[in-house]
Amino acid sequence: MTDRDPAATRPAYFVSDSTGVTAETLGSALLANFPGIRFSKQTIPFVASESEARTVAASIAADAAEGREPLLFITVKQAALRGILSASKATVIDLLAGHLTELEQALGVTASEQLGVYHGLGDTDRYFARMRAVEYAIEHDDGQSYRALDQADVVIVAPSRCGKTPTTMYLALQHGLRVANYPLTEDDLPAEGLPRSIAKYRDRCFGLTTTPLRLSQVRHERRPGSQYASLEQCTLELRRAEDLYRRNRVPFLNSSTKSVEEMSAVIMQTMKLRA
Repeated sequence: MTDRDPAATRPAYFVSDSTGVTAETLGSALLANFPGIRFSKQTIPFVASESEARTVAASIAADAAEGREPLLFITVKQAALRGILSASKATVIDLLAGHLTELEQALGVTASEQLGVYHGLGDTDRYFARMRAVEYAIEHDDGQSYRALDQADVVIVAPSRCGKTPTTMYLALQHGLRVANYPLTEDDLPAEGLPRSIAKYRDRCFGLTTTPLRLSQVRHERRPGSQYASLEQCTLELRRAEDLYRRNRVPFLNSSTKSVEEMSAVIMQTMKLRA
């Protein structure tokens, strides 16, 4: 390893012959293991020709000339393009090559070099199921509708601004699950049981909570200086919400330090849901 200024920013390129989603997601997941290093991230999608690959390599060379030691994460299937990128002045992490080779050996066929295969429509039934799940999530966001709640795979329950909506949309779009969410209000929280509109679906309910300070900070962005955003109000609502979850045997988790992906994984595992 080389000695470097800890305040320096390390360039990280995510380069793909398609949308770049896979390169960025996997590359960022790897970089997250090094929280002490700052990265300047750049995603370059649709690199489909040798001239485009050389343009990326030139940009990397400019960074390297400044002593910035670039990192390059690639999901590129064409061997010629991979060769150009791999020869660039960067530490190259090829996120496909080794795995494709292993799969070719296991399956006894050569992988297609057709661009964008991974991000194609693929299984149309699964695609349209996800779209229907998104429509369901939009209709049932923040307690807007109680129609067809019996079709919900899970009902996320939480005080306002605890992360219900992003978790709902992620579960719908990524996993095709039908998710409703319900905001706990001051009228709901003193009660012993769950709100009437969702009480009969208790076995499908999952609660979210957070820390009072975090909730206060988030609410202040929406309504600065309000009682709604006060630390006292947030503390009261969260305490009552957790009491409500425990009394009604509703599983719950603290969202303050978890990403939407982590929360979704916990919900699916706890509720025994499958995409």
